[in-house]
Amino acid sequence: MIDYLLNGQSPLLAFAGILFAFVCTCAAITKLGGKLPRDMGRDYAVDGKLSAGKPRGAGLIFILVFTVSALLFSRVSLELVIYLAMVVVEMLTGYLDDASDKPWGEYKKGFLDLLVSIITAATYIIFNGSTIEFATLGISVTLPSVVYCILAIILIWFSINVTNCSDGVDGLSGTLSITTLITLYIIGQMKEMDPSFAYVILLFVVCILGYLWYNATPSILMMGDAGSRAMGIFIAISAMKTGSPVIYILAAIVMIFDGGAGLVKVFLLRFFKIHILKNVRTPLHDHMRKVSGWSNTQTVFRFVIIQVVVSAASIYLIMMH
Repeated sequence: MIDYLLNGQSPLLAFAGILFAFVCTCAAITKLGGKLPRDMGRDYAVDGKLSAGKPRGAGLIFILVFTVSALLFSRVSLELVIYLAMVVVEMLTGYLDDASDKPWGEYKKGFLDLLVSIITAATYIIFNGSTIEFATLGISVTLPSVVYCILAIILIWFSINVTNCSDGVDGLSGTLSITTLITLYIIGQMKEMDPSFAYVILLFVVCILGYLWYNATPSILMMGDAGSRAMGIFIAISAMKTGSPVIYILAAIVMIFDGGAGLVKVFLLRFFKIHILKNVRTPLHDHMRKVSGWSNTQTVFRFVIIQVVVSAASIYLIMMH
């Protein structure tokens, strides 16, 4: 059973890899965190000015530690190397934006996300095919490769941007991402996910935990786009690797509503002049803090609780099939 789970990898080596990823993340942030670019504060976000002066772009550190850990301790394949490269590309585009005196435009970032999404989707199809399982229903459908590729591109692009938009409260985006990834890990184990990739999910989770050690309220640094965009693409890849990419909707439902509401609101207003959610601040975490009076800690805990409840119900439903 152990050999199956680790795909021939030494259990001791796997254990060491997880410890390595966490300790190195903490050590690297301690040593290098002060050298990161400083946040300028955001006028449009609730309490955005409170972040002014804090180091921003810590995603550069924990994503690089994750990448090195995956290459050192997991079973390396061409498919995994491509995925890691795309995660690093997303991290770098986010970091360069974080470090820029003039923020990159939405269209520039959106186009780069599209290119990365195309490469990632094509890679998945080449190595895994185009069969989708609807895990909660227990049925599978094989789609034409082109159709699957288009849907995968949409999923990846959407996940990158939704996760990015959910980043705005100390600990929120990272904790929600961990909850989503653990959900996908459990579902992956139930669906016999490639054991080597399942292990990589754990490495990613402990690297985020290393970052959260410094980001819990009151934070001393922030992940920036370098972290959130990389988390977004990795979550999408993990959802696809379960064999049931549609499960992303349930595994990341809170981030979808939190970050997605703003994306939909801006899209409809900008391109169709349709103004929805007029009395709702987006992202929704800003609405809960500004309008409902939730503290940062309440916002993080309550959002995560909702996600845990949905994830638990989803896992049970899948077990029944």
